[in-house]
Formats: sequence, structure tokens, C-alpha cells
Amino acid sequence: MLAQQILDFLFHLPFNLKVPKGVQVLQPYADAEVQQACTLFYRRYFSDNNSRSLLLGINPGRLGAGITGIPFTDPVQLKQSCGIDNPWKQQEELSARFIYEMIHELGGPSLFYNRFYISSVSPLGFLKEGKNLNYYDDPLLMRRIEPFAVRCIRTQIEWGLNRDACFCIGEGDNFRFLQRLNQQHGFFRELVSLPHPRYVMQYKLRQKTDFIQLYKKRLSAL
Repeated sequence: MLAQQILDFLFHLPFNLKVPKGVQVLQPYADAEVQQACTLFYRRYFSDNNSRSLLLGINPGRLGAGITGIPFTDPVQLKQSCGIDNPWKQQEELSARFIYEMIHELGGPSLFYNRFYISSVSPLGFLKEGKNLNYYDDPLLMRRIEPFAVRCIRTQIEWGLNRDACFCIGEGDNFRFLQRLNQQHGFFRELVSLPHPRYVMQYKLRQKTDFIQLYKKRLSAL
């Protein structure tokens, strides 16, 4: 089943990425509570062999997947939207709030995850001076994680994911990096960019409904 493939992938991500000095790797999957939450989540929504379309974010943040292990899913959404109790402080992440508002607009988690699978260009996150670090914000980090990113994308698409289109969450550096990888390795026939939820929630909050409808339009165009 797809659920078991995902769990095996997440629980065996490497601890020893060679990152620049001062950068820490955010690796939540060794934690027993994270493993339990991921197991409940993926077995609930991915216990089949159906093909799904891939959404790729940047890398996990410390208040979302850095806690739960599930992309764009903070402890609040894990409990309230997915019905999975968890032991963590019920603190929201802005990106998770946007993603789950969008998911509910598309019919809720069961319908959404039956069609889509969310991951990240780097399934491991990064911290610098205690703050989230996007892989592309440090040129040396970006170069060093490229083989890891390629390996992770290749592993996931080999599960039978839809290769006609991949949705890139982030219209700037993440999209450009993924475009280059796709040109080199031919992962997908098409890449479709989506505005990053953090950008929407931080700078375009008044237009949030419009951005949710943009997601709905692009994701429903398949």
C-alpha cells in the first residue's frame, strides 16, 4: 500500500546530510510520537494503491511538519481537520491554516488526499540561529542537498504518482530550482506553480479567498 511506502520513506530519511556550518537539520521522524502521528495519518488517507498528483513544497518548518512530520500540517490541523489527537501544543502555523482551508474548499481531507500527495523538495527542514531556513536561502546548502532532493523525488514518483504534472508550492526560487531538476532528470511532463501559503498569509491576507480559488482552479484542471 502507498501508506507503507510513505512511512518507510519518511522513517529512513538520512540524519547525516552534509550541511554548511551553523545550519541544523530538522529531522522529526526519529521521535516516537511523530512516528505514531504519521502512521495514523498516512494509514487513514493513503491505504490504497491509487495514483495521486504530487504537490512539492520547499522544506518543513519548525511549527508545522517539523513538529508533526506531515507536510503543511500543524498540531491544530492534525486534530481539528484530520481528527487525529496529538500530544503537542495546539499552536497554528500560517501555511498549514491556508492549506487546510484550501483542502476543505476541495471537499475535505478524505477527498483531497485521495487525489493528492504533499511532500517537499527537501523532506527534511533546516534551521539557522533557531529560525526556519529555506534550502535556497543558502547557496552552499542548496548545492549540497541537490543529490538528496533528486533521490527523494525519484523515490516518490516510483510509487506510481502522476507524472503528467507536479504542483510546485512556491512561485519563485523553489519553482526555479525544481524546473532545473526537472529539465535535467525528466521527472514530470509539466510543472505548475502555486503561490506559497506563507506569502499569502503574511502579505496578501485580504486576498486569501482569491488565492484559495486559484489553488482550486489549478488543482482541478487535471
